[in-house]
Amino acid sequence: MAKATPELIAGLRRTAHKLEQGAKYQWGHMGCCNCGNLAQEMTGLSKAEIHQYAMRKHGDWTEQAMDYCATSGMPMDLLISQLLDAGLSIEDLRHLEKLSDTEVLRKMPTDKRYPKQNQRDDVVAYMRTWAELLEEKYLATATLPRFEQANALEMVE
Repeated sequence: MAKATPELIAGLRRTAHKLEQGAKYQWGHMGCCNCGNLAQEMTGLSKAEIHQYAMRKHGDWTEQAMDYCATSGMPMDLLISQLLDAGLSIEDLRHLEKLSDTEVLRKMPTDKRYPKQNQRDDVVAYMRTWAELLEEKYLATATLPRFEQANALEMVE
């Protein structure tokens, strides 16, 4: 499961919102499919740029993620590196493209537990649920500075 970071959580939510508001969605297009839309949000690249990078290699997001090489210098591998730096894993990319992470699916509303990978509404529900799950994990591990009464008294004096 992805590393729960505020940036990734916000990126998932922004992507879901944009899709819901009518952002270009085409499952067979590397730049505006499930992963492509999130990649646009997380990297600032356009759908055309992402698609162009992807066409330099073979396969869909699942195959390109499996063939990822951090040192290849290929544009798609550099893009995937940015996504990994944002907290995603190769497995997360594969799951996002297929809407198949069992942890996310268990948390989804009952009527959405069997999402279709090429249905905009299902992608939106999956991303929102994933963001909620990551937020719960983030909040469960977040620590705030402890209040020390002795230190507070020193600040007052």
